[in-house]
Amino acid sequence: MNYYAAPMEGLTDRVWRQAHQKWFGPAGAADRYYAPFLSPPENRVLIKKKMAELAPAANPGAPVIPQLLAKDGELAAWMIGELRKLGYTEVNLNLGCPAGTVTAKGKGSGMLRDLAKLDAFLAAVFANAEGPISVKTRLGVDKPEEFAAILDIYNQYPICELTIHPRVMRQQYRGQADRAAFSAALPGCRMPVCYNGDVTTAADLHTLEEQYPQLSGIMVGRGIIADPALFRMARGGAPAAREELRGYLDDLYHGYTELFGSAGCAVSRMKGHWFYLIHKFEDSEKLEKQLRKARESWEYEVVVNQIFTLPFRP
Repeated sequence: MNYYAAPMEGLTDRVWRQAHQKWFGPAGAADRYYAPFLSPPENRVLIKKKMAELAPAANPGAPVIPQLLAKDGELAAWMIGELRKLGYTEVNLNLGCPAGTVTAKGKGSGMLRDLAKLDAFLAAVFANAEGPISVKTRLGVDKPEEFAAILDIYNQYPICELTIHPRVMRQQYRGQADRAAFSAALPGCRMPVCYNGDVTTAADLHTLEEQYPQLSGIMVGRGIIADPALFRMARGGAPAAREELRGYLDDLYHGYTELFGSAGCAVSRMKGHWFYLIHKFEDSEKLEKQLRKARESWEYEVVVNQIFTLPFRP
């Protein structure tokens, strides 16, 4: 079974991808790292700072798959062409993001509100772009029963892989992923299917593999940030050691400091990772509050040093 790292804005960027492969690869590396979404510029002039995230030299190691967030099919196809020039083969279309700022513009899972527009979008993409194109989707806007009509549209196009997150847009990330709805939808999919949603342990991965052996892959988001050794453990390897986790987090911190040119900005980014990772340390509630309040680099470094004196949960 292929294990994929999901695109998560502010978390699974190029600094993280490099640190993760360094400390937990190759046995614990993702088979594919999906980059957080990029929106194609309407004037078709690429922004150097944004494209740096996908510079081939900044993404060595396991394959990286760019993800596009768009609602104009011809513009998306143009951007796919630009990404192909950088050497990328597969490009992923984001039809699943539930964020209000995204869906209000008719993008992400907001595309699922109007199936005629969804169909027109995909028709324009596939008419004007070549090469493998995958899709990441939700089940619908309000209820999972909407997915049958959505899938009828997807099945009309040569989508190389469909990643299904079995929630609807209105749920955001609340409640549980609807595995019953996923099971019901799977037989009707004419393309390879990847599962995404509520995978946090090696046991979760193994359960999905046993239940759905026909899957092309399993995509993990929050779970791989909360436990960067997750894929290694699923493949029979060791859990994260304290020293590994320290080196990994230090590399993230220094990498973000270099990327942003500011330790303060790096502290802010690191808080996102610590939100998921803090559970690795026992009795961390007091220090977690101090970490959330930290603004200066020295404050962050002092608190992290204290966290690493706490009992560790592998």
